[in-house]
Amino acid sequence: MTNDWNEDPWDVVDEVPAHSLEKQGITRGPSRPLVLVVVSVFLALVLIAGGGSLWYLRQVNPVGDPASAVNFTVTANDTLNNVSSRLEKEKIITSARVFRWYVGRKGGITFYPGYFLLKPHDHMGNIMSVLNTPPAQTFTNVTFPEGFTLDQMASRLAEKVPRLDAANFLQQSVSGSVTSSFAPSGSTNLEGLLFPDTYQISGDDTATRVLQRMAGLMERVGRQEGIAKSEERLGYSPYEVLIVASMIEREAKVDADRPKIARVIYNRLKRKMLLQIDATLRYKQDPALSISDLQKIDFPYNTYLYKGLPPTPIAQPGRASIRAALNPSPNPSAGDPICVGLKANEKCEYLYYVIADKEGGHVFAATFAQHEANIVKAKQAGVM
Repeated sequence: MTNDWNEDPWDVVDEVPAHSLEKQGITRGPSRPLVLVVVSVFLALVLIAGGGSLWYLRQVNPVGDPASAVNFTVTANDTLNNVSSRLEKEKIITSARVFRWYVGRKGGITFYPGYFLLKPHDHMGNIMSVLNTPPAQTFTNVTFPEGFTLDQMASRLAEKVPRLDAANFLQQSVSGSVTSSFAPSGSTNLEGLLFPDTYQISGDDTATRVLQRMAGLMERVGRQEGIAKSEERLGYSPYEVLIVASMIEREAKVDADRPKIARVIYNRLKRKMLLQIDATLRYKQDPALSISDLQKIDFPYNTYLYKGLPPTPIAQPGRASIRAALNPSPNPSAGDPICVGLKANEKCEYLYYVIADKEGGHVFAATFAQHEANIVKAKQAGVM
C-alpha cells in the first residue's frame, strides 16, 4: 500500500473554512403554534359543516311528530316559489329555501289545482308526495252513521275534512243546488234524503258534490227497495215513507223491532191518533231537555201535539229502516197474547211500544192498558 492519501480540507474539522460551516438549511416541520392554528381552523370548519348538515336535516325532517293535518290550497297559476313561501308562512314547513332545494334534488313537483291535507312539520318528502298527487286521486274516508241529522253530518264532514265548512254544507243542503227525486214539489230541504254510508271525499270535492253523491245513493237504495211503488202498496209517497223510515231509525235499536214500529206508525196514522214518537221531540231541540219538557214545546215536530207525520224526516234512514217502512209487520193474529181480552168488534193491532230491555228491544201492545203495564215492567227492570 502506498502512502499517497491526500487529505481534503473537510477531513479535518478544525481546518474547514468558516464559510463552509454556515447552516445548511436543515428541514424542520411547521412550528407548533402554526399546527394548532391549522388544526383549530379545520375543526371549526368540520363543526360548521356538521352544524349546517344538522340544521338542514332538521328542516327536512323536523324533530317530533307531525301536527294534525290542515288544508292547503293550490291554484292553477301556482309555482314552486309561491307555494314554498305559503308553506313557510302557514308554518307547514320552516324554510321555503330548503324546501325548494329539496324538491329540486328530488325531481321537482307538478302542481295540480285543488285542496290538499298537509301535516305541519312533517318530513318534506311526505309533503312533496302529497302535493305531487292530483287531488282527484287523494281521498279521505268519512262515515255518516244511520240516524244522523244534517247538522250531525255537517259536523262530521268538517271534522274529517276541515276545508269543507259545516255552515256551508248546511247552507247547500237547503239551498236547492242539489235536488232529490224523492223530495216533494217546492221543497229544497235534503234532510232524510241523503244516504248514510262511508264516502271517499277527494281532494277536489266540494260540499255540493258530496251532497249530490249522498242524494244519488239514497235514490238508488230507495229504488232497490221498491220505494217507487209506495203509493200503491201503502198509500204514502216516497217522501212520506222516508219520514216514517227516519222515525224508525231513531226509535229502533233492534232490527226485529223495525217492521213492528212501522206498523204502529201506520196504524196510528190510519186511526188519526197522535203518533207520540219521542224521537221527533228531539229534532233540533236542546238535548239537555227531558221528554216531559219537550212535550210542552209547541213546534211542528211535536207529535204529542200535532197529528200526522212531521213536516220532514228527522234523520237520514238506513236501508234496514227504509225496508221496514216499506214492509211493515202484519198485525198480530187472533191467537197472539196481546189480542186476548179485546172486545169482539175491536181490531187487534199494534198501537203502542215501549223499551223492554237493556239491549234496546221493545215490547208491543194493542191497548193502552197493556201499554201501561209494559211501562211498569220497564221501570221495574230499570230500563226506563
